[in-house]
Amino acid sequence: MAFSFFGGIHPNENKWYACDKAVQDFPEPDLLVIPMSQHIGAPCKPLVKKGDTVTVGQKIGDNEGLCVPVHASVSGVVKAVEARPHSNGTMVLSVVIENDHQDTLCPEIQGRTQEQVDALTAEELMNIIREAGIVGMGGATFPTHVKLSSGIGKVDTIIVNVSECEPYIVADDRLCREFPNELLSGLKVVMKILGLQKAHIAIEDNKPEAAQALREAIENGSGITVDVLPAKYPQGAEKQLIYAITGREVPSGGLPAAVGCAVFNAATCKAIHDAVYNGMPLIRRIVTVSGDVVMEPKNLMVPIGTAINDLLEAVGHSENPYKVLSGGPMMGVAQFDLRAPIIKGSNAITILGKNNRYMVDSWNCIRCGKCINVCPMHLMPVMMHRARREDDLEGLKKYNVMDCIECGCCAYTCPARIPLVQSFRAAKQLLRDEAARAKK
Repeated sequence: MAFSFFGGIHPNENKWYACDKAVQDFPEPDLLVIPMSQHIGAPCKPLVKKGDTVTVGQKIGDNEGLCVPVHASVSGVVKAVEARPHSNGTMVLSVVIENDHQDTLCPEIQGRTQEQVDALTAEELMNIIREAGIVGMGGATFPTHVKLSSGIGKVDTIIVNVSECEPYIVADDRLCREFPNELLSGLKVVMKILGLQKAHIAIEDNKPEAAQALREAIENGSGITVDVLPAKYPQGAEKQLIYAITGREVPSGGLPAAVGCAVFNAATCKAIHDAVYNGMPLIRRIVTVSGDVVMEPKNLMVPIGTAINDLLEAVGHSENPYKVLSGGPMMGVAQFDLRAPIIKGSNAITILGKNNRYMVDSWNCIRCGKCINVCPMHLMPVMMHRARREDDLEGLKKYNVMDCIECGCCAYTCPARIPLVQSFRAAKQLLRDEAARAKK
């Protein structure tokens, strides 16, 4: 049974730009920048230095604690280890590799047969996933091996997220159409680790071809079902998706495991297959490059570390872009420097023209309440914004601003065009700063 979560919106999907474009291999650039921070948790420490030779799939960064390694996506020579622009808007320590275009494979990369995979324990599989540097590829970038290990014995429901509810983005749609067997193979590894016999693949009804490809690839008796949900934003948000599939509500401040659920992105499942069966770490991913001024929208298999500017040149644009986003128009991050690279969580580059310029010089809330009606987290954005403007920390806590998932539904529906998501991000930082001061 499918449940409809509270609130949400129906923005123009604009998926027609790229939904029928097959995935193409992006030509490897001459220079790649591999950030040491591509995941939630501690950044990696570089394992190479300037002048070192690296091979495809070689580990070039790692650290202890909540961390996963990063790997070279091409073979070549390390030209620098220095701070470079990152898609999150900061400067991040990165390994810069000059590509030799030889694609020399790291000798440690070895594939496994089905018999060998069947003999692996859950702990061994999680170690393979960890060493492959796999994280949540829908944008969250939480280390996958940690999610798996913390879910053992607690999770009874696995959900693969193929909602992809953001406008323009079709990377997961194309993945399901073109790589359904690899996705399902990775999902079976997840099921083995968690000791479960059933799993759900959640997909919106605006992706009929992808749903059909998955159904045709699923073996009888596998315990895997395809659940088609009505298209609604933000269906892909973890808590909303869990409710839509199971009817369970994740408590405020809680994790999906609190209600027996674990959610994995479709691309993450394919990456697990690549690591377990092919021995290949996460060094490439599918990226949708689209937008209203893009001349030739594409879905590209891109080496991690490729500059965003290289992708813009590959698709062309009919006018000078007003905004270039890493991600989609609802939750994407506007780029301050197009030299920033594609990272593990980059599922799209969205290029928008002047018709999408909605900023105003001043704004005034009229308390219409539209933001409250569409908030999928049952929050009160109008009151949260007021508390933020007054730096009222107690008010921010009272209205649970930390539960905001920054989906942008409130800003989308606001007739005054108030940048509410920006306001709530700043509010969260205020509370984090206060908590840090209290610990001193």
